[in-house]
Amino acid sequence: MTYEAIELEFDGPIARLTLNDPDTLNAVSGKMIAELNKAADEIANPVNGARCVLWTGKGRAFCSGANLSGGSAAGAGGGSGEIDAGSVLDSHYHPFLRKLRNLDMPIVNAINGVAAGAGMSFALSGDINIAARSAYFLQAFGRIGLVPDAGSTYILPRKIGIARAMELSLLAEKLPAEKALDWGLINAVHDDDKLMDEAELLVQKLANGPTAALSRIRKLYRDSLDNSFEEQLMAERLYQKECGLSDDFREGVTAFLQKRKAEFTGK
Repeated sequence: MTYEAIELEFDGPIARLTLNDPDTLNAVSGKMIAELNKAADEIANPVNGARCVLWTGKGRAFCSGANLSGGSAAGAGGGSGEIDAGSVLDSHYHPFLRKLRNLDMPIVNAINGVAAGAGMSFALSGDINIAARSAYFLQAFGRIGLVPDAGSTYILPRKIGIARAMELSLLAEKLPAEKALDWGLINAVHDDDKLMDEAELLVQKLANGPTAALSRIRKLYRDSLDNSFEEQLMAERLYQKECGLSDDFREGVTAFLQKRKAEFTGK
């Protein structure tokens, strides 16, 4: 499929997803979020062979949030002329976020610049999130009289606690990458010119790993935030059974016994 507001490239087992509107600092337009939904479907399609996603932005930003001038932040107007600013969440953002969460592969986000508003939610949606030293995060919603969305109020308190999540959202101040790392919001900070090299090392390792196990690891940890202890034990039991039947498990054990590096196929 041909895209305009994003780029999607399948490079062996790696799906490379790039937000591609640098003139607006990759602000999310209606076209962009629609294309992201289609891209998520393509990535999930086994025929494309993806086993890991690398997500970044083109130019000097990851994503500056909703493109307000393009109307993507405002949903359909009612008969009274009032605007339902939540309708576009239902129709476009939420389906995309659910597709991301349900992907059967790890996601690495390389945050190359500002990540604001919904762009901050996108930036933190990866399983491993690394940032350029010049990058910063901004919960900008309060500046325009809206509440955080795109999963922000779910992600932030689980990553950094209620107090810091509240601080970011109420004060709407920039959070530099180094401080985000100190808070545990992201996994690593790298010099700007080294970011993509470091991201490449991560995705190459993950894309050639035991994909069935890695996809279940990401699900187990994400679901653990809402499961009871007993529910989590049952989930571990189910996924361990499934992984134990995989070719990758047999290869992993064989390679261990033969004292060689395992060659996983993702099956």
